[in-house]
Amino acid sequence: MNISDTKATLSFSDGSPSVDMPIYKGTIGPDVIDIRKLYGQTGKFTYDPGFMSTAACNSSITYIDGDKGELLYRGYPIEQLAENCDFLETCYLLLNGELPNAEQKATFSDTVTKHTMIHEQMNFFFRGFRRDAHPMSVLVGTVGALASFYHDSLDINDAKQREISAIRLIAKLPTLVAMAYKYSIGQPFMYPRNDLSYSANFMHMMFANPCEEYKVNDVLVRALDRILILHADHEQNASTSTVRLAGSSGANPFACIAAGIACLWGPAHGGANEAALTMLKEIGSVENIPAFIAKVKDKNSGVKLMGFGHRVYKNFDPRAKLMRETCHEVLEELGLQEDPLFKLAMELERIALEDEYFVSRKLYPNVDFYSGIVQSALGIPVSLFTGIFAMARTIGWIAQWNEMIADPEQKIGRPRQLFIGSPVRDVPSLDKR
Repeated sequence: MNISDTKATLSFSDGSPSVDMPIYKGTIGPDVIDIRKLYGQTGKFTYDPGFMSTAACNSSITYIDGDKGELLYRGYPIEQLAENCDFLETCYLLLNGELPNAEQKATFSDTVTKHTMIHEQMNFFFRGFRRDAHPMSVLVGTVGALASFYHDSLDINDAKQREISAIRLIAKLPTLVAMAYKYSIGQPFMYPRNDLSYSANFMHMMFANPCEEYKVNDVLVRALDRILILHADHEQNASTSTVRLAGSSGANPFACIAAGIACLWGPAHGGANEAALTMLKEIGSVENIPAFIAKVKDKNSGVKLMGFGHRVYKNFDPRAKLMRETCHEVLEELGLQEDPLFKLAMELERIALEDEYFVSRKLYPNVDFYSGIVQSALGIPVSLFTGIFAMARTIGWIAQWNEMIADPEQKIGRPRQLFIGSPVRDVPSLDKR
C-alpha cells in the first residue's frame, strides 16, 4: 500500500470540525480512503450495507475490473492461465505468488496427490447422513470434521502447519465431493489413484465402479480442469469474506473452509449455474424460447433470465468466453450437439447475443450459464454443481485465509451497525404488560 500525497477531507454542515483522512493507492484499481480513525475523531460510523464501497483488507492475490471484463490471478490474465496452465499450477500460483517451474510443479503435484486419501474412519461419518442429504450439507459437516483428525496442523501461527493444512484441503476436497455423490446413489466409494492427475482422479472417483475399468477421457478431464481454474478465486466475494471473517477469530483452517462452503451454498452465490440449468429445463424446447423471452422483457411477469449478466462484470465475463469454448468442445466430444437441452441452450445464447434488449443491458451469458451445461454433459448431477464450485474455490479461500493470517494489520472482524430499535426503557411488571 502506498499513501497518496492527497487526502480526503470530510466536512460537516452542522459546524463540526472537518476531518482529514489518508488515501492509499493500490497497484491498479480504485484508491481507498482510510476511515479507521473516523469514529475516534467524530463519533460517527460509515453506513455501507453489502460493503459495496468498503475495502475490508488489502490483498495481492486476485484483481477484478468489472468494467473491462478483466480477471487477474497474481497479475496473470485468467485467459492465459486457462490456456497454458493446469489447475494445480494455478493452485501453486495462488498460494505462493508465482507460477512453479518444472521441478516445483512436479513436487507440488506429488505432494497434493499423496494427500488425497481421507482417514478411513471418516467413511463411517457418511452413514450418519440420509441418502438424500444435499451434498453441500455433507461437505459442511465432513470438511469441518477434518479438524478432528489433523491436530498436527491446527496452529495458525505456524507457517509450516498452515502450508500442510492448505495441501490437505486442496487434496481432500475432490475425495469428499466424490464420496458425497457416491453415497447419494448407493455406490461404493472409489479410492483415489496416485497415477492420475488431479482432475482425472476426481472423474475416476466420481464415475468408476468396481465392476469395470473406467477410461479417462482427456477432453472431459481438461474441461473439468478449466472449470476449476475459472472458479479458483474471485476476490472478496461473500464466501471468501466469510472465510476471512471466520479466520480473523483464530479459528482453524478446516472450520474456516467449512464456513465458506456454508456461505457458497446460498443460491445467490454458488447456486447460479444450477439456477441456469433449471431455467433451461423449464423452458423445455427451442419452440418455447420466444414466449420465454417475451416474459423476461415483461417487468410484471417476474420471470428472470438466469446465467446472464453479472454483478461485478459490466461487460462480458472473461471466464464465460473460455467456458463457451470448453462447452462446445465437450458437446462435440460427446456427440451432444443435437441433444434437445443443449440445442435449447445454444439457441438462447444466440438470441441473447443478438437481441438489442439484452445487448443494450449487457446481459451476456456468464460463466455459470456455460459451466452448468458442461457439468451436466459430464454426467455431474445438478445437486453437485455447488460442490464442484466449492472444490475449485477451496484454493482461493485458503490463499486468502493464509494472506490474512500473515497480515500484521488484520484484526478480528467486527462490523458496526446503525441501530434503529427502541431507546432505553424500563421493564414493566408482569401485570402491566
